[in-house]
Amino acid sequence: MSEKDQSSSGRRVQFEMFFTLPDFSDISLRDYQETMQRPFFSLSKKKRLKPIEYLSPDKSVTVHVSANPAYGMATIWDADIMIYLASHLNELRERGDNDLSPTIRVQPGDLLKRICWGVSGRAYERLIAALDRLQATTIKTNIRANSKSRETTFSWIDSYTHLVDERTQRSLGMEITLSKWFFDGVMDKRNVLAISPLYFEITSGLGKWLYRAARKHAGGNGPEGFTIGFETLHQKSGSESSLPSFKNKILELARANNLPDISLEVIGAETPRPKLKMVMRRHLEKPSGKTEHSGSVATESRPQRIQRATPEKAAKVSPPQEFVDPALVRKLLATTSASLRPEQQADASAALDSNASQSQSRRRGGGAQDTLDPEIYQAIRAECPGWDLDVLMRQFDSFLNSNPHELPRNYSKRFYGFMKKHHERNKHTLPGF
Repeated sequence: MSEKDQSSSGRRVQFEMFFTLPDFSDISLRDYQETMQRPFFSLSKKKRLKPIEYLSPDKSVTVHVSANPAYGMATIWDADIMIYLASHLNELRERGDNDLSPTIRVQPGDLLKRICWGVSGRAYERLIAALDRLQATTIKTNIRANSKSRETTFSWIDSYTHLVDERTQRSLGMEITLSKWFFDGVMDKRNVLAISPLYFEITSGLGKWLYRAARKHAGGNGPEGFTIGFETLHQKSGSESSLPSFKNKILELARANNLPDISLEVIGAETPRPKLKMVMRRHLEKPSGKTEHSGSVATESRPQRIQRATPEKAAKVSPPQEFVDPALVRKLLATTSASLRPEQQADASAALDSNASQSQSRRRGGGAQDTLDPEIYQAIRAECPGWDLDVLMRQFDSFLNSNPHELPRNYSKRFYGFMKKHHERNKHTLPGF
């Protein structure tokens, strides 16, 4: 093989390696909880050089974060990338991939779209600047220390590489290598928490940090939620703002009360030591009403962009399941049963008829509204207006029938991803757009 052929072959192998990645359009977002409640990131978009020094009230946990003068400290917006990478690893693990590595191959465009940064040239420049900060910021902490180590020093990522085709200069993807501390933490599924896709739409740096802290503290506490003093919050955030300024910002967030999933209430707002109560909205008896407490800031639980279905509508919708076309199931089982003994074939045929009947009953007479998870249906209506979802769902089902290897683990989430891509590519064809 000539040198030119070898070079071409090498480029082709790289191209296939990066463009045959799994479809992550229905990925469930996960965050590494050790980084959610303590001050690991700057909360300002301004270049921060002042180190973060944190000592927990019981003096058991220490965090020191220092910035590189050339790049500044990694910000809470840069943490969006770490959330995406943690979610990527978690998804691969749940799909049964046991040979995982700290080096993750991604397409920059997919990453940018998923974290809602856009896909313009400016967004790509922002991505590179964020990766530089994540690599240059140095963290020293005793979190997850063991008997053999007192502290660990690391950067969020060890390196990143953007590969391009030598001939066409087309992007072949990006390799990002995570630090061992972060990778090992995420690989323990007990250390990751689900977060709302709407997290990436929070614009305030303090709001992003507060959502993560509230999700960590209040997530498992039911209707009681979690209550914490403003001074402790200020210390845990690592904010450079003074305590009075920090207090005013928290009061503003509580009055707006529009963080996804989280309801905020200030207790003792006029006292010298106010506290913030955080409760997951799903635990509130009246999520759309007002709560009033003596000495507290009355806040209204504003509706989220993704509305919950009414009880009447929810009653029509089956629990989220993986809907599969009966014809496709029959084709797959027929192939499998060809090698079975006659009595096994009879059992397989009976099971097939039962499954096909159940699948048809779930889908018979029902369109997108009756098939999809209620919240996902509402999200598609809000984010992809103007389309006939029933028609597009039939096209989507036809695609799945022709591509058995693309069968989703969660039908609703995969259709949601399909609709977002379809809308992005074809919205210019809609009347009046």
